[in-house]
Amino acid sequence: MRAKSVRAFRALVTTAKKTPAVVQSLSAADLPDISQVKGEEGACSVHVKVKYSNVNYKDALVAQGLYAGLPLPMVGGIDLTGTVMSDSSGKFKEGDKIIVNGFGIGTDHFGGFAEEAKVRPEWCQSLPAGMSHLTAARIGTAGYTASLCVEAIRQTVKPSEGPIAVSGATGGVGSVSVSLLSNLGYEVHAISGKTEQNAEFLTALGAHTVLNRSEFEVKPRALGKERFAGAVDACGSNVLANILSMTKRYGTVSACGLAAGLDLPTSVAPFILRGIILNGVECVYLPISKRESAYDLLSNACPESDLDLIGRNPIISLEEVPVVAKAMLSGEITGRYVVDPSA
Repeated sequence: MRAKSVRAFRALVTTAKKTPAVVQSLSAADLPDISQVKGEEGACSVHVKVKYSNVNYKDALVAQGLYAGLPLPMVGGIDLTGTVMSDSSGKFKEGDKIIVNGFGIGTDHFGGFAEEAKVRPEWCQSLPAGMSHLTAARIGTAGYTASLCVEAIRQTVKPSEGPIAVSGATGGVGSVSVSLLSNLGYEVHAISGKTEQNAEFLTALGAHTVLNRSEFEVKPRALGKERFAGAVDACGSNVLANILSMTKRYGTVSACGLAAGLDLPTSVAPFILRGIILNGVECVYLPISKRESAYDLLSNACPESDLDLIGRNPIISLEEVPVVAKAMLSGEITGRYVVDPSA
């Protein structure tokens, strides 16, 4: 009797520290059947045919073997969108279109840099009606994080109260934040490390003013001149500290990143003398219901024309991910890169 053939698929696998990931051939048997999240074990019952992933900062670290504490081997890709092949839990049926963002995929559990994946059903969100796989991949964790940041600002700051600063404005979170805020009527002051190179891109997304990041990298004062009614910060460190010192009374700053560092060299002055709110945005384990609200805002306030601009980079193959990752870690990337594992 002829042995049953094993279906193989392509995956980008990180196998060693400080070593770029390489494309390997895997089978379904290589995908994890069980995953642990925050100490709770669960079955990865949803087998997905991955349509697209994308490259985030975490993915860049994983693809270069630089992600701290990464279990090896690892398939990166903290986002995926695709079609359900099977689900033994019964929650999804074959052919259902889904999105998975976060929950440890790509860093603790094999992620979207592969043609197939196995995930837990509670991690899966149905692809919103009218949204394509490509649009979902362009949005990804970065886009929905931007939506969460912007929603926190909307709760307390009106467009008439002053400009909103956006740091890391050419990155995934920043570029979508610029689009959302401008389309919601806010005056956006985009902060970029390369103002001349990126001014056209940012103004096309709706930025009113483009500021040089160097202004925000200096040692921060406890309180500076009040300039912003709020901000979205993806940098941390001196950049966030300076933004806080320049935020107007009762403003809201949403913090979601650490591109400039984990530290925050500030004082209590902005909080106790100006009543500023520093809103931390966590996106990895956010309940699906709140993710759906974030995607609703994206559907309503981030037009396809802006996503076309943000995702104007060519769709890349698995082989190209380490190259893009290296450039991203060097600060050379503008906009989003979508990954097609089958390309």
